[in-house]
Amino acid sequence: MIFYIVIPVHNEEETIGQTLASLAAQTLLPQKLCVVNDSSNDNSQNIIDQYVSEYDWIESVNNSSSEKHEPGAKIIKAFYCGLKQLDDNYDVICKFDGDLIFPKDYLESLAKHYQTDAKLGMVGGHCSVLKKGKWVLEGVTGEDHIRGALKSYRKACFKAIGGIKPALGWDTVDELLAAFNGWRYIADTSLVVQHMAPTGSRYIQNRGLLHGQAFYTMRLGWGLTILRGLINSYRLRQWNYLWNAIKGYSSARRQKQDHIVNQQEGQYIRRRQRQQLRKKLFGF
Repeated sequence: MIFYIVIPVHNEEETIGQTLASLAAQTLLPQKLCVVNDSSNDNSQNIIDQYVSEYDWIESVNNSSSEKHEPGAKIIKAFYCGLKQLDDNYDVICKFDGDLIFPKDYLESLAKHYQTDAKLGMVGGHCSVLKKGKWVLEGVTGEDHIRGALKSYRKACFKAIGGIKPALGWDTVDELLAAFNGWRYIADTSLVVQHMAPTGSRYIQNRGLLHGQAFYTMRLGWGLTILRGLINSYRLRQWNYLWNAIKGYSSARRQKQDHIVNQQEGQYIRRRQRQQLRKKLFGF
């Protein structure tokens, strides 16, 4: 299978070299890899240039992003800047972060998944973080969710869902839209990727607020927002999560933020969320 990869980078001089080295060592090499330097002011570009000069399938492009605070949107806008540099002759497009170390068989393992199931639209591994000298799964999200840091998409699925939405919550919405369009997705816990820059404490503290805003933009509604808030508060042992989710939803609703799915997609998302919550709470 032909893999193309886009990696948005912003001030990642300490990690991007290791990320590119791990991808250059893959048992199944990508055909093309574009690194997008998104307004870095450190040594990232010099490190990227070293790999561009050594590997003819690696290229780079510069992107100047605005100073405006755009959670979830900036990185996707940078991703599209890189995607524009590539042709359409791929089987799988990957959006990776620049602070990961991939196992040598990562792309080969993704390819095997895709080749086994023609309706598999998205595959990813799991991020691990270093704790007390051991790499352990990073428990930021559930094990059935593919983190935005290491997304891969079959081309037909990527096009069916309209690509990646440049908005908060994009890496949940893409999975829901994949299911809406008849595609399956897998988060393979056996594919362990080392996350060198673990999810920041600022995000962890504010995730209820951010998730609440995302719940509004994906048309989740008040009832499901509150239920999700209760369950996540318990799962994360973060008891102010529910209150923050309500505040985030209220803020997005008051500001009339744009929805990132249409009404039909929103109806499907609500129905699927109710089914998933019922299964978690009652087992059916």
